[in-house]
Amino acid sequence: MPDQRPVRRILFITLSNIGDAIMTTPALQLVHEAFPAARVDIVCDPRSHDIFTHCPFRGELILKHKRRGWRGTLQLIRRLRQDVYDLIVDLRTDGLAWLLRARRRLTKCKATASGPHAVQQHAAVVAPLADARLPGTRLWLDDAARDKARHWMNTLRADDVLAVAPGANWPAKRWPPERFGELADRVADLVGGCVLVGNAEDRPLCAELAARLKPPSLNLCGKTSLLEAGAVLELCAAFVGNDSGLGHLAAAAGTRTLTVFGPGDPARYHPWGPQSVWVASADQQIASLASGPAIRALRQLLASN
Repeated sequence: MPDQRPVRRILFITLSNIGDAIMTTPALQLVHEAFPAARVDIVCDPRSHDIFTHCPFRGELILKHKRRGWRGTLQLIRRLRQDVYDLIVDLRTDGLAWLLRARRRLTKCKATASGPHAVQQHAAVVAPLADARLPGTRLWLDDAARDKARHWMNTLRADDVLAVAPGANWPAKRWPPERFGELADRVADLVGGCVLVGNAEDRPLCAELAARLKPPSLNLCGKTSLLEAGAVLELCAAFVGNDSGLGHLAAAAGTRTLTVFGPGDPARYHPWGPQSVWVASADQQIASLASGPAIRALRQLLASN
């Protein structure tokens, strides 16, 4: 006989990197819709935990410090075993959920995805709880982040702003700054200005790009929190960048995105949503990708409603 007891406590184990964590938010939303009265504790990474801070149905945010190795994992297990959950959804690993106390567990081992994208693969884990409808990725912003974003964007004094992110966590994923500069210049008739976004490590790339840009520009690289960057992207007409977390952040904010791929699998990792497009090099070498295909894709994206 199926367990008829109510589900009040859920543990949702998400992924570490910003883009990966954002791609788990449709699965998180489906869990909430299946059990709207339940409290959902979330295991997340210090790098991406801000994504879930203002989620209206979350309980506790529990940080998994990946760099602490097996000692950190043991500490996490001890912490989580203090509670008994009605349901554990583990999108990170097939093993952790079975070391914790729960009435029911959903992991990747028995999931059958309905498509190649990571969002579809994560949603397949919770398919026993939900119908076939797959929501978009989510970004929960607070008023403070939106106020800060409006203040910055007002200093640019431009409409139809293009967000540009030349950074990525791996040099092989970084399209040369001069290509981004050419791209922005070739769509200057469709945008009023550019805003540059990225973390502190991207500052040299953004500084080089800012010096090349002809449209009015605002360099916010290294100046924003994760949620402030999301709020800035929410105000932009479109986003263009490498295969990185910022593209997923932009798509979750409802902004049109163009992603430039060298290595990587666009079918699996492009920002999720109907307004997300990409261009990719044929040989997996990002430096060999000419600016022409990206210019055509961005112009078409900016011209779309």
